[in-house]
Amino acid sequence: MNRQLVFYKEHFIDFYKGLEPKVRDKIQYVFELIKQVEKSS
Repeated sequence: MNRQLVFYKEHFIDFYKGLEPKVRDKIQYVFELIKQVEKSS
């Protein structure tokens, strides 16, 4: 099961673009974990 991440307007994208590449990699890693974890009832 894959989850879909949805962001409100462009707020997160603007914030994300201003980050250093190393920090972006860490956030991307966490998003991948969130997308793959089983959803509990």
